[in-house]
Amino acid sequence: MSTTQVPTREQLVSRAARVAPTLRAHAAWSEKNRRLHDETIEALADAGVFRLRAPARYGGYECDTRTLVEVAAELGRGDGSASWVASVYWIPGWMACLFPDAVQDEVFSTPDVRVCGTLSPGAIARPVEGGVVVTGKWGFISGAHHAHWQEIIAILTPDEGEPYPVMGLVPMSDLLIVDDWHTSGLQGTGSVSTVAKDLFVPQERILPLPAVLQGQGASSENAASPIYRVPLLPVAAASSVGTLLGLARGMRETFLKRLPNRKITYTAYESQREAPVTHLQLGEASLKIDEAEFHALRLAASVDAKGEEGTPWKLEERARARADLGAVSRLAKGAVDILASASGGSSIYTDVPIQRIARDVQAVNLHALMNPATNTELYGRVLSGLEPNTPYI
Repeated sequence: MSTTQVPTREQLVSRAARVAPTLRAHAAWSEKNRRLHDETIEALADAGVFRLRAPARYGGYECDTRTLVEVAAELGRGDGSASWVASVYWIPGWMACLFPDAVQDEVFSTPDVRVCGTLSPGAIARPVEGGVVVTGKWGFISGAHHAHWQEIIAILTPDEGEPYPVMGLVPMSDLLIVDDWHTSGLQGTGSVSTVAKDLFVPQERILPLPAVLQGQGASSENAASPIYRVPLLPVAAASSVGTLLGLARGMRETFLKRLPNRKITYTAYESQREAPVTHLQLGEASLKIDEAEFHALRLAASVDAKGEEGTPWKLEERARARADLGAVSRLAKGAVDILASASGGSSIYTDVPIQRIARDVQAVNLHALMNPATNTELYGRVLSGLEPNTPYI
């Protein structure tokens, strides 16, 4: 057991900004090979990115979600896939901190441990003496190639009573990786499928998912820490939005870099920056990025404040967390779409980041948890006085 000197938020954001060029340099390789480059993983580890949600007693930083948003935004400016994988590691890594302390001792004995995972039940678990036996398949497991553990969700079929979902932790060495990640966006995330067949998982590495969704864990050491006493979905939402901000900001930076020397073909404009339509497009996109930042920071502030207070979450607060997540997704995509449309035919070449950013932000918006329409509908439903139609809130 150890503790470490925790860097400030500003220091961590600065580290992320310094590694962004490395991520950018390897982005094309990662996309082609459908997984992050090993040097990208090394750069993220050197910047302390994998320690942000680990407990301090294991050398982690126990950072708040505002720090996650700002760090992911810097990483996303370099490579959306790298930022996405980092944010995915933060969520199951946080979930690992809800397990009994002896389980955490095992998980966090690996320096810069990386935990991948899912929120979707893709397997069946049957009880046996000392634990459960799991068989099934999970898809969209971002960062699986470089992970040490996977957080899994399965439906437990008890000998008596109704089936219910459980959350487990398994070493990656116990799972089969199915290399099926052939996509149009977020290609570098390596979000492959994983398979378990008759896999025994000891009882101490199993938690009931309904309790986790309500912010109830089994850790004594983490019980008093503000970052570990918040419900899962608001935490997951706040951990995800920084990548979208980074993608939108990266798009604007690339657009501005090309602007002075790019003419508008078949017009009299020798420089695109002279055209009034460009001023309108850039202004509209920038305002959307500003609005996305507002929702991202409001979400993070809500999660951090509730964690500090230790007070129960109201249903409307939970629904608004999902709504803020959806708003960031919608606004970031809106900004990216404007600037991509304003970038002309030359932007579709694969050596121009614009086309990759546009595909990545589209892929994020299609994610079931990030989808703007689903999240906005849920918020409106709760505001209308109805019960939510999902346990993922």
